[in-house]
Amino acid sequence: MRRRTKRAIALLATVLTVTGIGWGSALWVERYSQAFIYEQIEAVPSRPTAIVLGARVYADGSPSPALQDRLHAALDLYRAGKVRRILVSGDHGRHGYDEVNAMHAWLIERDVPVEDVFLDHAGFRTLDTMERARQIFEVREAIVCTQRFHQHRSVFLARRAGIDAVGLVADRRVYLHEGANARREFVARVMAVADSYLLKRSPRYLGDPIPIDGEATASHDRKTQLGKGQ
Repeated sequence: MRRRTKRAIALLATVLTVTGIGWGSALWVERYSQAFIYEQIEAVPSRPTAIVLGARVYADGSPSPALQDRLHAALDLYRAGKVRRILVSGDHGRHGYDEVNAMHAWLIERDVPVEDVFLDHAGFRTLDTMERARQIFEVREAIVCTQRFHQHRSVFLARRAGIDAVGLVADRRVYLHEGANARREFVARVMAVADSYLLKRSPRYLGDPIPIDGEATASHDRKTQLGKGQ
């Protein structure tokens, strides 16, 4: 009986410790980034670049509602003169699925000049997006465009990557699965802290520099050039 009691106590202590570390990590990400997140475009300080994080694209190439709202945030920033360039970053790692050309097409259709939209085809994770933005695209200052639930982690990872980043909340509607998103985000924040401070993970892919103040065409692929991003 004593042995079982000791095992139960040890298990409980382990669970409590892991839970405490998890909640502490998630809270740290929120507190770290809170001062850099803005709800209104008028209050956001200007930066040279907007970073739009990828999200689901439908089979016909149209952005999902969440992705549309991220793009709308970047478009509003561009039209307001808050940013000069837009970096769209997402998943283009398999045949038949392409977030970045869909994002590019959406912006071009709304009269953003081609030379001001850069594509990051290997933004498979938020960490990848931010590290590649700094290392490949040489972004030093940026406004991050994503939903509120995702914003804290995004700004945290951007600033950890060496970018002077602020965030503009892109919420324009009530989204499906908000509860599930919040639960996944809790785990993702814990992993962000582990990746950043303990594991020191790098992006899946790096490559040659494509400076954000250079030619946008260096980031385009054949699909972009043919105008088939939609």
